[in-house]
Amino acid sequence: MAAAMNDARGNDAPVLVTGVTGYVGGRLVPELLERGHRVRVLTRSVDRIRERTWFADVEAVEGDAGDPDVLARALDGVSVAYYLIHAMGTSAKFEERDRGTATEFARAAERAGVSRIVYLGGITPLDENGRPVTDLSPHLRSREEVGRIFLDSSVPAAVLQAAVIIGSGSVSFEMLRYLTERLPAMVAPSWVRTRIQPIAIRDVLWYLAEAPRLAPDVNRTFDIGGTDVLTYEQMMKRFAAVAGLHRRVIVPVPVLTPRLSSHWVGLVTPVPSGIAKPLVESLRYEVVCRENDIADHLGGPPNRLGFDDAVSLALKRIREADVTTRWSSASVPGAPSDPLPTDPDWAGGSLYVDERRRRVHASRDALWSVIEGIGGERGWYSVNAPWRVRGLMDRAVGGVGLRRGRRDPNRLQVGDALDWWRVEAREPGRLLRLRAEMRLPGLAWLEFHLEDADGDEVTLVQRAVFHPRGLAGQAYWWSIMPFHGVVFGTMIANIAEAAERGRSRPLRTHERWRREVAARRDEGDHR
Repeated sequence: MAAAMNDARGNDAPVLVTGVTGYVGGRLVPELLERGHRVRVLTRSVDRIRERTWFADVEAVEGDAGDPDVLARALDGVSVAYYLIHAMGTSAKFEERDRGTATEFARAAERAGVSRIVYLGGITPLDENGRPVTDLSPHLRSREEVGRIFLDSSVPAAVLQAAVIIGSGSVSFEMLRYLTERLPAMVAPSWVRTRIQPIAIRDVLWYLAEAPRLAPDVNRTFDIGGTDVLTYEQMMKRFAAVAGLHRRVIVPVPVLTPRLSSHWVGLVTPVPSGIAKPLVESLRYEVVCRENDIADHLGGPPNRLGFDDAVSLALKRIREADVTTRWSSASVPGAPSDPLPTDPDWAGGSLYVDERRRRVHASRDALWSVIEGIGGERGWYSVNAPWRVRGLMDRAVGGVGLRRGRRDPNRLQVGDALDWWRVEAREPGRLLRLRAEMRLPGLAWLEFHLEDADGDEVTLVQRAVFHPRGLAGQAYWWSIMPFHGVVFGTMIANIAEAAERGRSRPLRTHERWRREVAARRDEGDHR
């Protein structure tokens, strides 16, 4: 298969995957490696993928996908290029950014002599006369435009179009899951009765990984979907049945606009309203496959999953902490990306630091286990009220809040989202540095550093660092200063106590309940 694909570029031409820190891209790489492909990845930060299980097996190019020089290096000698870069509409200029990046990528692929571009977009809805809807949401409109840019280039393109993707950690699945789990009865927007053809992430990956087998002259869109066509209301009710929950009562009403709906989703689920809004706007349209032509070219995934099986498998992955990527794996647009300045005399401006040190009567491994398990369902070993209030304030202004949780309950890797933080640096047994992605008038980090001490003790150094932006940043720091003793003082004391007891905090009630519900299901692994 791989050999046939590489005939035009040589026997060992690499395939390029972009968007590898995102949900789909991070899962596609091992699929391609398993099929024998030589894989090159393009990422803005190599550090964010260094701890992926496949990192040692790929060639990594660091840089921005909109930079022609970077693209020239990344696409050199490449046979097939996967474009898996999407903006979720949290910026007013996201369509312009998507258009510019895709155009530059198409031009670079032409110059490099790439044989095929593969792009994953969304199904284009049809009106009552069977014609493509022209009044699309900005999110769907941008995805369609990007697909058209690739189809109009001189490089043959395969534009795969999917609706809702069901898989552990996908943003669509997380939204569905939390709405269903947390609301046994709800007054819902009218879009819950719009028809959708969901597809399992496993089947999406199969189509993507098999796309290089398409004939060289194929240049078109392909709709891909699962075996079921359902309304969102039916999806919630069937999710409840698969998860062992009581029957859900759903009453649709026509008064909830997409903006109000997105705020409602933001309050109930971990998905912030800024990301929920383009998803909700897209759910107003019927997104059902209008053709299955891809079967004539590639066949279909073995044992294609229906909705119930896809949900069952996703819940199984969550229960077993086997979620390789999540929707929050991708960076939040507009969030700080600057690394923590390491120069003590940093000349970039004021740096405010709250540093606390404590000797811990425990082994280094015991202390590290507690630190690496922080956040998510275990919380932050501090006074809960201020953290919850700050999380609600962040959600109210469209931030990520505290509900993103963690990808894995016990292990972290660089690039993981952790509530409102992002893992910026991790050195097992020595250092964990988190960068804030909440809405702030400045940049913030939280760092845990383990130092050797005498005997069986370890010194824990905890630092909160803030780089203010303007007068608002200065005012913010000094306004929260009185609470540092309570929040950060309690945190380091409780972390030390947990390590000395030899165990981290147990999972909270909701997490235990959810796992017990899932454990009652007799689920097989469809992999």
